[in-house]
Amino acid sequence: MSKTPHIIVIGAGVGGLTTAGLLAKEGYQVTVIEANTYPGGSAGTFFHKGYQFDAGATVAGGFQPNGPHALSGELLGIDWKVHQHDPAWVVHLPDRTIKLCMDNQDVEKNFPGTSEFWKEQHNIAELAWKMSAQGLPFPPTDIRELLQLAKVGLMNFPRDLQMIPFALSSVYQWISRKGLGDNKAFVRFLDGQLLISAQTTTPHVNALYGATALDLSRQGVFHVEGGIGGLSEQLADKLKEFGGEILYRHSVSRIAIDNGRATGVYITRGKRNPQERFIEADFVIANTTPWSLDDLLGDDSPQNLKRETKRRDLTQGAFVLHVGVKNDALAKDVDDHHQVIVDMDGSLGEGRSIFVSMSPEWDSSRAPEGYRAVTVSTHTQVQQWWDLLQSDTNAYAERKQAYAERMIDAIDTAVPGFKVGAEVILPGTPVTYQFYTQRHMGMVGGFPQTSLFKARGPKTGIPNVRLVGDSIFPGQSTAGVTLGAIRVANQVKRTLPASIPLQTYSYGKSHS
Repeated sequence: MSKTPHIIVIGAGVGGLTTAGLLAKEGYQVTVIEANTYPGGSAGTFFHKGYQFDAGATVAGGFQPNGPHALSGELLGIDWKVHQHDPAWVVHLPDRTIKLCMDNQDVEKNFPGTSEFWKEQHNIAELAWKMSAQGLPFPPTDIRELLQLAKVGLMNFPRDLQMIPFALSSVYQWISRKGLGDNKAFVRFLDGQLLISAQTTTPHVNALYGATALDLSRQGVFHVEGGIGGLSEQLADKLKEFGGEILYRHSVSRIAIDNGRATGVYITRGKRNPQERFIEADFVIANTTPWSLDDLLGDDSPQNLKRETKRRDLTQGAFVLHVGVKNDALAKDVDDHHQVIVDMDGSLGEGRSIFVSMSPEWDSSRAPEGYRAVTVSTHTQVQQWWDLLQSDTNAYAERKQAYAERMIDAIDTAVPGFKVGAEVILPGTPVTYQFYTQRHMGMVGGFPQTSLFKARGPKTGIPNVRLVGDSIFPGQSTAGVTLGAIRVANQVKRTLPASIPLQTYSYGKSHS
């Protein structure tokens, strides 16, 4: 006789649900615990007064052949409900406007002399996509993954040797070798794109990662029917089809550890007089930040994880606006997505780089008739909002209002009519993100991709606990977390058979 192992996944984001679906398909018993009433997390879609607003992420890539979503869709049997749009978005610099199209022509027109850079960038990115599709576990965490890494390298030898200089330099060093480092407008343009896709700018982004991150618009950007949360809804449906379950409105309060291994989780429901309930598990997958995982483990958190959460800098958060805009106030041919960079100097956070995503006119489910659902975001440092909330709630509210007004004014210069057409405005800070997504301090987007040698893998220091999501390499975007999810599912399958002989099966000691 045998027993089917039980896998618990904490968080119904894209990474958690992809891992859950892949394991449920293989015959594991899978339970996903989600505090919210719907899936998606930071890439979810919520309802408000007839609108379906995207919580954070708004556009998705990775559906091209060998792309992460194409791979996961093939593995899970999902026909994604997505529609490609071109241009990906329009970048508004103070002195020019650039459309990011698949042919890249408008970019090269606005920045003469950059064609050779873009050719090299695209070649490196295509090779990186190809190798990722072949199974590229990075950073390798055991001998099997190291051998797999070597296998992929040999499959692409000697072409992969050209990647070495990029793995050891930054994007700024790369463009400087091309004689483009002094082109202020070009550097600012690249900084804006990399801040979105790599969470930092040209002096800091690893060139190999940056080459892939800059390839998003040329690989194709897609709208998701009903909003970005539609990706997680399709994943949730597939999980249930494979026999898995999702417990919505439940939170994990702690992970139980016995003899150095996870034996299950304690969950609660509701905030009024919540009572803990213990669920046994053979493996726990946390779609969380390392800080949140450390909190859930408490005194049982491994020393390496404790040191990591003290040593690592906090990642950035987002200040967001969810706006209902009257369509008639906008130009008839207005593009759906815009990035507004308000000046040519200084950091790009705190409203200096603003990303605007409007629901497409063809998707009538997203807004009342005659309106568009818009998500606006800018990078922000999380600590300042918590400090201000604690010290002066009135000042916190005033800063929220000031950010909102300044951002709407900046958008209106690039998208005329936006300000007068805005009839619903919901501002949110990292405090808001923490409340609705339970992400530590409201951090979103993952770690800045500065060095391949600093990339974080999924291991946690506990043999049957893994991280998944934007904290593990390759991190950012629904495409990035999907690659990480495929890797984590493979690790579970290697270490825990889908059927365990009953005489050897044990959860460990009971907990109360």
